[in-house]
Amino acid sequence: MRIDAYNAINQVYQTTKAVNRVKSEKAVAKDDALEISQFGRDINVAKKAVQETSDVRAEKIDMIKKQMQEGTYNVSDEALADKIMQGFMGGM
Repeated sequence: MRIDAYNAINQVYQTTKAVNRVKSEKAVAKDDALEISQFGRDINVAKKAVQETSDVRAEKIDMIKKQMQEGTYNVSDEALADKIMQGFMGGM
């Protein structure tokens, strides 16, 4: 039984030495860094440009409004039918 007690005490002391050894070593601090590639920056610029661009083409709307007021706006029956069919077919 004494040998077991000696082994247990020895293990306690060895563990303590290991902990002290780890505490005494200097901790190396590393700064985290994030670097974005040129391609990533280009995508960011493109996203911002798209967000700032209007979905509405005001010039075209103004032109069509003017034609409607003057009575000169004409849509062919075939073009209208094609657009209707595209809507039903899901834009095929």
